[in-house]
Amino acid sequence: MSMFCYQCQETAKGTGCSIRGVCGKTDDVAQMQDMLVWVAKGISILGTLARSNHYSSAKIDRFVQEALFTTITNANFDKVKIIEKIHEGIALRDKFAGEMKAHGITIPGSLHESVTWRPAGEADLVAKAATVGVLSTTNEDVRSLRELTTYGVKGMAAYAEHAGNLGFNSDNVDAFIQRALAATTDDTLSADDLVALVLETGKHGVEVMALLDKANTTSYGNPEITEVNIGVRKNPAILISGHDMKDMEELLRQTEGSGVDVYTHSEMLPANYYPAFKKYSHFVGNYGNSWWKQTTEFETFNGPVLFTTNCIVPLRDSYRDRVYTTGSSGYPGCPHIPDRAPGKEKDFSAIIEHAKRCPAPVAIEEGTIIGGFAHNQVVRLADKVVDAVKSGAIRKFFVMGGCDGRMKSREYYTEFAQKLPKDTVILTAGCAKYRYNKLKLGDINGIPRVLDAGQCNDSYSLAVIALTLKDIFGKNDINELPIAYNIAWYEQKAVIVLLALLYLGVKNIHLGPTLPGFLSPNVVNVLVEKFGITGITTPDEDMKILLN
Repeated sequence: MSMFCYQCQETAKGTGCSIRGVCGKTDDVAQMQDMLVWVAKGISILGTLARSNHYSSAKIDRFVQEALFTTITNANFDKVKIIEKIHEGIALRDKFAGEMKAHGITIPGSLHESVTWRPAGEADLVAKAATVGVLSTTNEDVRSLRELTTYGVKGMAAYAEHAGNLGFNSDNVDAFIQRALAATTDDTLSADDLVALVLETGKHGVEVMALLDKANTTSYGNPEITEVNIGVRKNPAILISGHDMKDMEELLRQTEGSGVDVYTHSEMLPANYYPAFKKYSHFVGNYGNSWWKQTTEFETFNGPVLFTTNCIVPLRDSYRDRVYTTGSSGYPGCPHIPDRAPGKEKDFSAIIEHAKRCPAPVAIEEGTIIGGFAHNQVVRLADKVVDAVKSGAIRKFFVMGGCDGRMKSREYYTEFAQKLPKDTVILTAGCAKYRYNKLKLGDINGIPRVLDAGQCNDSYSLAVIALTLKDIFGKNDINELPIAYNIAWYEQKAVIVLLALLYLGVKNIHLGPTLPGFLSPNVVNVLVEKFGITGITTPDEDMKILLN
């Protein structure tokens, strides 16, 4: 077996990619990603020890975030850059160990090998990488719980990095990420200990999503109900994809007055909802649909594409020379825009000049879609919503957030939305919405039947809305509300959203289109018995259950 990875929903046969990733990563890239996570675990062991002695390092915190984000599905396919990151981590780890000793902290000699191992050369690095992956844990249930925790903290790290880019950091979040990673190397922990760690991961998932929500709204204002243009203009343009709002801000500022328009793609759609971005007349709207359709949509866009985070599909030659990456994303042969220097912006001049040489986008659709229903906006509508529920105009809310993907089985979510009774409302966040956000589902007393809160991290808004309604209706339990959960997942940010919902006490979640391959049968049984999690069947059968 040249690799083994099962962190995403589309993993081969639902059990694991062992030759090449369905995502497109090769076996050597997969092994280097495993190695980078392993190095991050060694750093986290030291970071946890240091914090127990009242010492920490912002550089260590940031590196662990970046290392985890780099290994999220579809984020970085550039083996050379990943190897550079591994060497950077080893050097940072050893320097930090010296700093700890200088502060009087004793480092035991019996710590995990990831704390001290150094490669003698590239061949040594490759050989070691083949031994530190998922299957290095032999017990299936322990492996399942360790990986569930690891994927949860990968999602946490992504959100923490976005918040950090806006100047919002949490020592508590960083401390937990490192403590959780360190725990995955501890062979003394029992299965019960690891189950508790998984649930604690959900607790800190809520915390990091609240942090990012505060970072985004403090920086750019609360999202507003917005009709987003999905047509095109006649100017050359840049398409920005991914999730990072700081990159969005700086790109808009640097393109102002240049004659170059900016369009969002996929998970950047919610940038259109923020008041601070609406002042830019060259911010046109959204182009295209979910991430996996990029192979055709990038061709017709004509201009350069900027990936700020994950959701890269292996590039086609027809547009390869127009793709740029930045942040934790990367792709072999594509220009990478470096991180911003302290006190300065990223330099987007290269992609802006590239755009000026390109023809305008070709229209693939026209009209508008509506969004901006984050918690602040929905709470303002609370009286209207409550009246609609009390009068019977709204029978039930369906939370259908999460991720989209390429599998034909995901047509289930479009069919489910189409078949929902007209007295129901969909609450959504994440790219799963592209399965139904352009359907003509109408409204209920002026309330649209699809309420889009934003990106996957804005699932926090859906939780805040539910908790607010719980208080308004005087319920003791969030599960007593007329809200059902039918969630799609694809990658690791969806994992932390799921764990956050479990921490908040949400039960009877339908999760699809398949249950995660990294959940062992015994771990599935725990989730079923404790939380009532189940997979999906057919839209009609699931609707009968969820409507009741």
